[in-house]
Amino acid sequence: MAITAQMVKELREKTGAGMMDCKKALQETDGNIEAAIDFLREKGIAKAAKKADRIAAEGLTHIEIEGNKAAIIEVNCETDFVTKNEQFKTLLTDLGKHIISEQPETVEEALQQKLNGGETVETAINSAVSTIGEKISLRRFTVIEKTDNDTFGAYLHMGGRIGVLSLLEGTTDEQVGKDVSMHVAAVNPRYVSRDEVSEEEVDREREVLKTQALNEGKPENIVEKMVEGRLGKFFETIVLLEQSFVKDPDQKVKKYVADKGASVKAFVRYEVGEGMEKREENFAEEVMSQIKK
Repeated sequence: MAITAQMVKELREKTGAGMMDCKKALQETDGNIEAAIDFLREKGIAKAAKKADRIAAEGLTHIEIEGNKAAIIEVNCETDFVTKNEQFKTLLTDLGKHIISEQPETVEEALQQKLNGGETVETAINSAVSTIGEKISLRRFTVIEKTDNDTFGAYLHMGGRIGVLSLLEGTTDEQVGKDVSMHVAAVNPRYVSRDEVSEEEVDREREVLKTQALNEGKPENIVEKMVEGRLGKFFETIVLLEQSFVKDPDQKVKKYVADKGASVKAFVRYEVGEGMEKREENFAEEVMSQIKK
């Protein structure tokens, strides 16, 4: 039976599923709308699609390590209650292992890949949505590789609200790596070293500091020296190696790592929901609305 645009439109309106999913469902059911609805429900697509416009800014980060490869991922949901769900936790592990194994370039690519040789990642997530009852999404991931002479530092804070994966060269001591990741979780630097900070960003900060000093009435002949001194403080706020080590504030991270014969190659820090719109709950209004019903 020929599948018309009107049939796809009708099915989409009834289920909230995407156009391509609706077209496939109709093809699989020979144009039978009711059978197509059941098809989408069985796949978890209809129920998941209806939740697609909800805000999912809760969730967990997860780190998976297999040999010389490691992946850090962020999976979002609508409420923190779901993060305690065993199915959600299993999904995190499955996704982490998949990312390491298949190493997709983007989330979109990952969603279309087969999970454990079976259904696609997208279908697996939709199945979890259908069972758990909340929007769930794979937001982002990063894969890092090391050599046998290096180590990963893995640290999850608050059960995974913040996750940090670091790579240290020159040491196989996992505790050193974890210490560095713990510091990154607590202090939130943006760069490993000064060399990573762009000249543009430094020049912009230098101009701000110069203007501040002049506004304070400082003489022009000492402003430049003041600015360079204050730039040091600026680097301490954004550069990992310049910061006082959280476990021993009397020494810099740079010294702590060097004393262990290591160097920090990279780190990735994910904080759940950062930069996303958050849902603002008003429980008083919610209770009143229930009472009025």
